[in-house]
Amino acid sequence: MKKLIVLLSILLTFSAVLTGCSGKSDAAGEEMKVVKVGLNGSGVPIWEKIKEKAAKENIKIEMVEFSDYVRPNLALAAGDIDLNAFQTVSYFDAFIKERDLDLAPIATTLIAPMGIYSEKYKDVSKIPEGGTIALPKEATNMGRALLLLEKSGLIGLPENFDGNGDLSKITKNPKNLKFEPIVAAQTPRVLPDVAASVINNGVAVEAGFVPVEDAIFIEDDTATPYINIIAARADETDKEVYQKIVEIYQEEDVANHIRKVFNDSLIPTFVPLEKIGW
Repeated sequence: MKKLIVLLSILLTFSAVLTGCSGKSDAAGEEMKVVKVGLNGSGVPIWEKIKEKAAKENIKIEMVEFSDYVRPNLALAAGDIDLNAFQTVSYFDAFIKERDLDLAPIATTLIAPMGIYSEKYKDVSKIPEGGTIALPKEATNMGRALLLLEKSGLIGLPENFDGNGDLSKITKNPKNLKFEPIVAAQTPRVLPDVAASVINNGVAVEAGFVPVEDAIFIEDDTATPYINIIAARADETDKEVYQKIVEIYQEEDVANHIRKVFNDSLIPTFVPLEKIGW
């Protein structure tokens, strides 16, 4: 009998030790909510801040890094991660349509603005008749560049322009500008030879530009197809823990963190989902 009592005592003690070391509960005994977020490398500094803030709300964020732009959505659809945050709404919409994935955005986050740059002119209105504009030649980049040129007042496009296409889509060119499509990575290098160049955000930053300071015209939150999002599985968009993460992300101290860490090259953009077509 004594042996049985001793054995039960040992088992109860061992069980208590296991419970205390499980790592699933906080100091008050409340279970931590674990959320796996798929990212690419550039998003990590932002989510380190989100992770720190979320921990105070009893949410443990696990960052899962991907080196491409395909697997994060496939992993989300498969349930391997809970959220992802790496893509523009334009890319997301096209991807889920092509792959027939039941995913949906739950929040907007930021925009990495494309800009028009010039070594000769400080305002797009000063670009002269017949001037040459360099722009990235890849279809999606060119479509985005054409939309920016239209927004700046330099060209006109069809009302139904879908963001993809080539120079043949230009319907108005009042200054008879010439256009030079080149590989996106080369767009900063031709600045001495052209009136202006349309440069992607990442390429501009790598070339030493601060987009919001150095571009003579730049995208803002009206460039809705190019706003970045947080995505979830479509049947979980209202999940309380996910909505809390959205609330944390869209706080002003996170916006300030993004501006500081990325030297104002990224613009925090917190707009309603309706504005991006959702």
